[in-house]
Amino acid sequence: MGNSPEATEAAEVAAALEVDPDKGLNSDEAARRLAESGPNELRASPPEPTWRKVLRQFQEPLVYLLLVAMVISLAAWFVEGATGAPIDAIVIAAIVIANAAIGYVQESRAADAVAALQRMTTVNSTVVRDGSQRSVPSSELVPGDVLVLAEGDAVGADARLLTATGLRVQEASLTGESEASTKNPATLAAGIALGDRANMVFKGTSVVQGVGRAVVSATGMGTQMGSIAEMLDETEADPSPLDREIEQVSKMLGILVLGIAVVVMAALVLVNGADTTEELVTVLLMGVSLAVAAVPEGLPAILSLVLAVGVRTLAGHNALMKELHSVETLGAASVICSDKTGTLTRNEMTLRTVVTASGELDLSGTGYDPDGKVTGEPDDATLREARMALTAGSIANDAQLRKDESWEIQGDPTEAAFLVAQHKLEGTADRVRAYGREGEVPFTSERKLMSVGGREAGTDAIRLFSKGAPDVLLAECDSIQVGDAVEEMDEARREGIRATVEQLAAQGYRTLGTAFRDLSEEDAAVIDDADEHALVWLGVVGIIDPPRTEAANAIREAHRAGIRTIMITGDHPVTAARIASDLGIVEEGARALSGNELDALSDEEFQQATRDVSVFARVAPKHKLRIVDALQADDQLVAMTGDGVNDAPALKSADIGVAMGITGTEVTKEASEMILADDNYATIVTAVRLGRGVYDNIRKFLRYLLSSNMGEVATVFFGVLLAGFIGLAVPDDPSAMAVPLLATQILWINLVTDSGPALAMGVDPEDGDVMGRPPRHPSERILNRSMWLQIISMGLVMGTVTLLTIDIFLPGGLVGGSDSLEVARTAGFTTLVFAQLFNAFNSRSEFHSAFSRPFDNKWLWLTVLLAAALQFAVVELPFLQVAFGTTHLDAAHWLAALGMASIVLWYGELAKLGRRARARARNR
Repeated sequence: MGNSPEATEAAEVAAALEVDPDKGLNSDEAARRLAESGPNELRASPPEPTWRKVLRQFQEPLVYLLLVAMVISLAAWFVEGATGAPIDAIVIAAIVIANAAIGYVQESRAADAVAALQRMTTVNSTVVRDGSQRSVPSSELVPGDVLVLAEGDAVGADARLLTATGLRVQEASLTGESEASTKNPATLAAGIALGDRANMVFKGTSVVQGVGRAVVSATGMGTQMGSIAEMLDETEADPSPLDREIEQVSKMLGILVLGIAVVVMAALVLVNGADTTEELVTVLLMGVSLAVAAVPEGLPAILSLVLAVGVRTLAGHNALMKELHSVETLGAASVICSDKTGTLTRNEMTLRTVVTASGELDLSGTGYDPDGKVTGEPDDATLREARMALTAGSIANDAQLRKDESWEIQGDPTEAAFLVAQHKLEGTADRVRAYGREGEVPFTSERKLMSVGGREAGTDAIRLFSKGAPDVLLAECDSIQVGDAVEEMDEARREGIRATVEQLAAQGYRTLGTAFRDLSEEDAAVIDDADEHALVWLGVVGIIDPPRTEAANAIREAHRAGIRTIMITGDHPVTAARIASDLGIVEEGARALSGNELDALSDEEFQQATRDVSVFARVAPKHKLRIVDALQADDQLVAMTGDGVNDAPALKSADIGVAMGITGTEVTKEASEMILADDNYATIVTAVRLGRGVYDNIRKFLRYLLSSNMGEVATVFFGVLLAGFIGLAVPDDPSAMAVPLLATQILWINLVTDSGPALAMGVDPEDGDVMGRPPRHPSERILNRSMWLQIISMGLVMGTVTLLTIDIFLPGGLVGGSDSLEVARTAGFTTLVFAQLFNAFNSRSEFHSAFSRPFDNKWLWLTVLLAAALQFAVVELPFLQVAFGTTHLDAAHWLAALGMASIVLWYGELAKLGRRARARARNR
């Protein structure tokens, strides 16, 4: 077969594939071809081995830091004589393993859910094999199989039509066209556009009307769907902003740990010397304690858990996230590029208006639920004419409307629009039921007409009802219905009807005309296209795929949040512009830019077009991908929504790809980061709001974790350097090293204060109106200059109050005390723990007071109270005193520690007061 299938005679295609169109392949030959060509499936990456999934959980920079700290701790423990258990190393290892387990479980759950969605797309196909029809899984189709196509079937492979009778195929998933494509087996010219290949059917599309047979010409990756899937392999997916940010933070922490540890260890050696192995081990342990203090061990696990909570919350709102970090990325989106059909619109053709000789009648309601009525007050003549027009369209009809749990259609959505509309105009449905079907002249793309003979109950008279393209139908009409009378169709009336059709088309409506003719006994004997003349014009109807009500509200909410919505569709520019205007994407009168117009633009003009135009119509997959790339080059963070195969490359290239779970194709779901179970655009905006909340909460617990760990670093670092000033010394041996905190105490602080409160902040309620602010710039870092200043200043305050507490109780120093080193160190240890717990309430907001909404996060209170109880236990229980080097504190010590720790809260309140004042000044 030299030419492409569409440019080759159907019989030649069958001959080239060595198949008899009447008998099909035999089973043995089909099995041989399946073994030769492989399953009719898109190529998938080989499954990742479990061991590699597990190993990948450890490939995080922060985990590397923890592993280094664990190795150092083990080395120090071994040098000391390997007595007892290496507690530091064991705890760090446990945290690393727990984090890996959490990540593995979350990835596995997401993968299982995606696999379940993919199984929903599995279809069967009817084929002719061994001379008879049978149903086989579409994955077992082979080149040469003869497909039997009927209304409601999913097309399992690309195939060349052999026969077609009234065959119409919904190809929106491939071409973006909302209207079904009429099919005809006639041979076409080579190189014709995909959407115009009327003699081909394609994998991933569905039959909405008629019947036909086709010989399979391509399967698997050889199909049109497969060729688009190939594009995905050439499209690189960038890491999420959060991935990049955490990597940067990890590098900074690594440098911080190394620098501080080296400085402190060098200072200890220079000031105190390290002549013995025991002294060298002490210096090394101090380095380990600083590493433990500087690294928030729980950060990877807490980040995963907070994102997992976000994923679970989104799942409850019908959005499945395939990757945890995508939750936060979606919250940063500045542009949402959306397909139209089924995403912004209901994909339910609705008959909105009927224009007849006497006037215009409008109908309310959307979709296939016949709950609607006539709006306004049309006169009696218009009502009678409209009733006749809808009756004709409902009888000349092959669609079906039925109600199970909800109203559903079978057949062409445009035809179904008449069946819905007949129930909205009183008396029409009864009139339709009064006619019995007596014959049909099916719709074809050449004739653009369909007619059905109807016999009225109790009579012998047969009336021919016709509907079709208004210009074609009008040419067959020589009269027009006016009220109860039939009048001659003069040229003025024809021009008026043509003007009405143009006006409706300009408003984005698809137009169909209806007409009738009473047949004579001779004509009624055999109903065919010869009867379609001398018709009586009834009227023209306007049908539109209505926008989703919730989508309009969601677009308004997105606009309020500073997010731009761009419609990218394969539909007609006029229709696209009308829908975009109705939804509020553009102002009324704005035009859509077509794919052909985009091709004529230079690179600079194309870039400018993506800034100025928000509706793109009649676009190809290459246009969608180029639009997304242009927006990203303009520093926009792009979310791309879609359901068709033609959306997949752009979905993968976008920062967030959002696929439709119901109408989305297998390729689209594979390319996306998020899948909408309800195909509802409003769910995307809900996800944006939740994503912004997740981002805010990540900032909260990062602010808390890093400032708390900075407090530990400041305590140890300045405690060593300023030991003489605060009286920190070992009794009876002033030359020996005395540290403000023991390594086990630092590790205890991290375990008790880091994990619980930080995780509770990860589920903190939204702080203010998260959708009332613009999206952050892609280059904005989660830890910006302002936040680092807050972290460092709060860490210094915590270190200061801890060292002052130690100084208060130690003899000598700035404030002379009388307690032992163990008591002073335990008091300082307790002060630092409670300072961090006070800091948890500070960290919930950068601007709002900790007292503004103190009790709306019960989990934070529970974790803080639990941490306080554990700290009391580690100080007062004898066996824990031995393990952590603590001693009993009396009431005065406890009150002093709590009082000093509360300074952190008051400092935070003063700092927020200043930030609020500066913000008000900027606003003024």
